[in-house]
Amino acid sequence: MATIVLSSLGSMLGPLGQVVGTLAGNAIDNMLFAPEPREGARLKELAVTGSSYGTPIARQYGKMRVPGTIVWSTDLKEHRNKQSNGKDAPKTVTYSYTVSFAVALSSGPIDTIGRIWADGNLLRGNAGDLKSAGSLRVYNGHGHQPRDPLIEAALGSQCPAFRGCAYAVFEDLDLTDFGNRIPALTFEVLAGDASLLVETMLEDSEVSADETTRFAQLGGFSHEAGSLRDVAQLVDRLHPVAPVVGSDGMRLGAASLSPAATITLPAAAAWDEGDFGKQGGVTSARNSARSRVFASLRYYDPAREYQPGLQHAENSEGSTTTFQFPGVLSASDALGLAREANGRAATNRDRLLWRCAELDPQIQPGSLVIAPGKPGLWQVAGWEWRERGVELDLMRHRSAFGQSGEADAGSGWVPPDRAASTTELRVFETPWDGSGSSTQRQIFAAASAATGRWSGAALYADRDGGLIALGESAPERAVPGTLTENLGPSSSIRFESAASLCVHLLDEDAELSPSTLSGLAQGDNRLLVGSEVIQFLSAEPTGGGTWELKGLLRGRGGTEIEAALGHPAGTAVTLLDERLVSLGSNALAQAESRFAALGLWDTEPATAILENANASLRPPAPVHCRVVHSSDGALSFTWRRRARGQWLWLDEVAQPLVEESEQYRVGYGPFSAPLATWLAAIPAFDLNAGEVGTLRSEHGDKTFWVQQLGSFAQSRPSAFPALS
Repeated sequence: MATIVLSSLGSMLGPLGQVVGTLAGNAIDNMLFAPEPREGARLKELAVTGSSYGTPIARQYGKMRVPGTIVWSTDLKEHRNKQSNGKDAPKTVTYSYTVSFAVALSSGPIDTIGRIWADGNLLRGNAGDLKSAGSLRVYNGHGHQPRDPLIEAALGSQCPAFRGCAYAVFEDLDLTDFGNRIPALTFEVLAGDASLLVETMLEDSEVSADETTRFAQLGGFSHEAGSLRDVAQLVDRLHPVAPVVGSDGMRLGAASLSPAATITLPAAAAWDEGDFGKQGGVTSARNSARSRVFASLRYYDPAREYQPGLQHAENSEGSTTTFQFPGVLSASDALGLAREANGRAATNRDRLLWRCAELDPQIQPGSLVIAPGKPGLWQVAGWEWRERGVELDLMRHRSAFGQSGEADAGSGWVPPDRAASTTELRVFETPWDGSGSSTQRQIFAAASAATGRWSGAALYADRDGGLIALGESAPERAVPGTLTENLGPSSSIRFESAASLCVHLLDEDAELSPSTLSGLAQGDNRLLVGSEVIQFLSAEPTGGGTWELKGLLRGRGGTEIEAALGHPAGTAVTLLDERLVSLGSNALAQAESRFAALGLWDTEPATAILENANASLRPPAPVHCRVVHSSDGALSFTWRRRARGQWLWLDEVAQPLVEESEQYRVGYGPFSAPLATWLAAIPAFDLNAGEVGTLRSEHGDKTFWVQQLGSFAQSRPSAFPALS
């Protein structure tokens, strides 16, 4: 911006003015907008899998998160799925896609791979489980690894084995969760012990390294480009190494030697001014890498899922340089190493030239020495033979700086690693709620799983141990659970504001919502407890997937008989909502009593027996049963009819008849083995005195009862008051 402004103003003064203005503006722009100076190999901002030709494949050491390079892939494979939507409804056709591909991970051998991230989420967890359908094979990059059979089937004799290169092969990876494309992948690679980096890198070179070069703080390192010398210089800034000359040749060793190994130099030789070389004396050198301080250290932090971390190092020079180190360090180690590196840089700036008449054979590059008359320790950086002796190049040395300390890696989003949960199934029939056809059974499948990863399940009829597909699936979790405490009996007469129940949900992440009295009247918050339908007003979580439900409306839909019995702790509970799968229109489901569900991660199907069979076709039991005694001994029985699907009382009119005809059966004696029965077409029935007398003389005093005869099933009996 300043370049443009000053160049325009300078042009008013002629060509020379424009040149001056351009140069001045460029200087200002460089000061204001120049990028932060960096030193070292550039860290990647969490690079992801690519397939660009010519991209170098890094060699990995220790534990790293790497993007990899796609080296082979198939086209997308299309899968067509047809699903029924019920009787007389059109079928739904859906399409899904899979793909197979190979990803190169390291140009050297690895031990194994850990987690895999896809679009930032976990595709493979710590337990080695894939979160999407498909299979994975890993080749460790050894010289004898075989060809992958899938790639060989596609390429034939042209198929490479990629020996010396570690790679992973995905076969038929489901792309549903990734927008039907290959996702951006990163891999957690484990390749030996990163602390042995220097030794491992020099295995095939003429120079070896001893155990003193081991970098204990280093958790991983990625060598993507540059020579071994470049890598050694990077490591040297944080973990100093130095050449060691011995009888067996030269090797690399630690530069931070113990002061106990110091050598006292002979007195400095007096040379004439005319000799080659500079006069001895302490000077300050700021040009070498070891003498430059930096403001911050950038590295890969395992606490941040291997994303780059940044630790600010203390320096007294106001340096703004950021040192880039493509290795894995903890935040505390990074801070300590950065402070120590700056401390060494400040100390190593002091250089001393020392002239000796001859060279002590024990003195080698990296040796610690004492220069007579010069305070402190000095390290031999090199020497040069002169006409009258040897000139030693020394730099000041300190063995430790005590700069370690606690550091914060910062916070970052960590994708959840959820283990796969097995499917659980409950299949039941509920009283008809008035929606849809009165002749269609209300059979529901509640498929769900405990807290964890679950991607739905396909539903089957279980016929003699063989599974027959129903053409239905449960794409999302239902909300099942169990009672944690006994639920007492209820008369089911009115709303019970003080009543409550406690339930533990199978999926502890599931939630229940409160409602209002008006909402309950519209059918909100229906819960199947055993065989009783209950509605609840409020829901309060108590922790660990347990909820307390208060304000109960019991015995809904004609289940007051179950309400009168109560329920023990452990009774199955299921929320009746849209997450249930309706099977009422499935002819196969209506003919079977055993069902199964099989999810993607299930090794065995979950099975269930149909509960409350024919509950949706059975009329509710008659209510308000009364008996009137005549003076001559005759009895008049009356009751009030209820209808399927009519959960609310209508004050103005009688309940509409849902059955094809209105018919009742009145019985005397046990319901399972009645002593006498009569049919009635209206909700009333009379017995004359003679019939009453005969019944009493032959059977004694027994109970009278009545049940409604529906088009498909009979209601349960309702008893009349005992005769006096």
